[in-house]
Amino acid sequence: MAENDKKDSKKVLNELEKRRELKGWISKVAGAVAILAALFHLYTAGGGQLFALSQRAIHLAFIGFLAFLYYPSAPKQDDRVPVFDMILSLAVVGLAAYVLLSIDQLGYRAGEPIVTDWVFGIFMTLLVLELTRRVVGNALTLIAAVFLLYAYLGPYMPGVLIHKGYSLERIFSYLYLSLDGIFGIPLGVSADFIFLFILLGTFLDKSGAGQYFIDMAYALTGWSKGGPAKASILASGLLGSITGSSVANAVTTGTFTVPLMKKVKYSSDFAAGVVAAASTGGQLMPPIMGAAAFIMAEFLGVAFIEIARAALVPAVMYFLSLILMTHFRAGRLGLKPIPKDEVPDFWPTFKSGVHLLLPLVALVVLLVQGASPQRSVFTAIVLMVPVILLERLYISFIKEEKRSANDVKETLQGVGGKVIDSFKEGTVKAIQVAVACACAGIIVGTVTMTGLGLKLAGYIELYAAGVLLYGLLLTMIASLVLGIGLPTTAKYIVLATLVAPALERMDVGSIIGAHLFILYFATDADITPPVSLTAYATAGLAGAEPLKASIEAFKLGLSAYLIPFMFIYDPALILEGDPLFITVALVTAVVGIIAFSASIQGFFLDNLNILERLLFAAGALSLIYPGLLTDGVGVAILGVIFGFHWIKFNKSGEKEQSAEASA
Repeated sequence: MAENDKKDSKKVLNELEKRRELKGWISKVAGAVAILAALFHLYTAGGGQLFALSQRAIHLAFIGFLAFLYYPSAPKQDDRVPVFDMILSLAVVGLAAYVLLSIDQLGYRAGEPIVTDWVFGIFMTLLVLELTRRVVGNALTLIAAVFLLYAYLGPYMPGVLIHKGYSLERIFSYLYLSLDGIFGIPLGVSADFIFLFILLGTFLDKSGAGQYFIDMAYALTGWSKGGPAKASILASGLLGSITGSSVANAVTTGTFTVPLMKKVKYSSDFAAGVVAAASTGGQLMPPIMGAAAFIMAEFLGVAFIEIARAALVPAVMYFLSLILMTHFRAGRLGLKPIPKDEVPDFWPTFKSGVHLLLPLVALVVLLVQGASPQRSVFTAIVLMVPVILLERLYISFIKEEKRSANDVKETLQGVGGKVIDSFKEGTVKAIQVAVACACAGIIVGTVTMTGLGLKLAGYIELYAAGVLLYGLLLTMIASLVLGIGLPTTAKYIVLATLVAPALERMDVGSIIGAHLFILYFATDADITPPVSLTAYATAGLAGAEPLKASIEAFKLGLSAYLIPFMFIYDPALILEGDPLFITVALVTAVVGIIAFSASIQGFFLDNLNILERLLFAAGALSLIYPGLLTDGVGVAILGVIFGFHWIKFNKSGEKEQSAEASA
């Protein structure tokens, strides 16, 4: 990616995240703190022993200090940091320090907080809410505030929501000084795993892995019909698995792939929709996935590799659907492939950056062997340093033939600069997720305190009349509604806390499947109109109308609304059950996805009329729903329509040949 493109994508990302560009001495202070934060997390991942509460307090101190510097109180403020924001930065550090200093005494005064405990708890909670407002947005802030009011006003709540109520002393000391509130599981996962995986993604970006993935995807698919769109999808899947952020993924890949799609005559709206749909799916693609997947593993008490294993087939099916959608759209529009001489050769492209894959290979191998995500990502980050060093040495001493002592010094300084920049940028990128996790801790804490989760689960079960489909539909609607203002991680935490128990009580079959269902719709919200932040980001890159780009992304990503129902009703798709049933499920699901994609785009071998599209859709849905009867019906329908369409296609081809011969 050209340097100007990198600057443009960074500018777009900063604008979307409403982040300041720090300058002068405050930039140096923030940079130093960011480096210390990265080193601290590497220390704890490498074996440094700390109490969970201590580690999470230090984590929030680093994040809170930087967040008040980088994120202004109002979007239109300039890049200068007012004194008030500096005071708030220091206040977070001071309140976190109080937690550290109080750890030895907390056990002695459990249930009997002193005045400073709950007063400082009020201040910390307010600071977290203000951070959330600035960094994440108003929606999550308001939801957390409502839950706080609910904890206090319990006796005045109607019906099933009523509870005894809690005093301010109890609420805020509980949220501030326990492992069930602000410093609960969500922030713990942020401190243990998410920060480090974001740091790894930044290292890979600095090493050129992001551009390498884009080049590889383009070399693989650029020559085919609709090649640039397929390259965008593959690149987004590869890169999104590392970044875990749909917006960051979209901005990074879209800067390169949107112009290529427009070059082969895809519309601006469609190009923006492709990047948005593919980038959103990156959060679902193993081996890394998005931040919510690590929280899921912690909630369920299973190894992360089990989550990645279950997510693999659905994610591949989603990206297969996207590729087919773009292929069929290219056929419908009659788009021509890019000449092969304008597409890079695969093997030279692959060999040019194969060393960049070594840390990822090590990461996957360690996860498969049962190592913790924390230790696995720590190893991958450590391996990135020699990879960057060897690459720089190769460029300097082999390709450019620089051999002097000064050249060696410059090379080492360049490597050191990349490492330092990775520390800084990785820490800043982690702010958004960490703040969302801290605020989600307020919600989880009040739900735990009041027992709302069990009450709501019973209410949903009752409202759904014990029917799983109704429960799933309610979950889907709740997730899409929350998606209007919440990031994926926060949506997942809220729904996993409130709704997952209801699905489990309705005999969902697979607990991992239930949580993956929630994760899918938490992710789908990013491409669901009318509010679709990822599509809005890509619309800016493509010069498209945001709402139209959002609609295109929604249409392209429709399979993501079906796939969760597929693996709920057929756990074989998340690799649970007998190998024979898994194989049959995979084959029928893939055929169903092909037919579904053809139906949506109105093209298979040739343009489809309305009746043909309906038959393709009917056959697809029959195959998607598990069971011998439905599979038989689906095969019969698609067999007839495939045969009919094949005959029609061949006849039209013969007519064209006759016309050409006559001419």
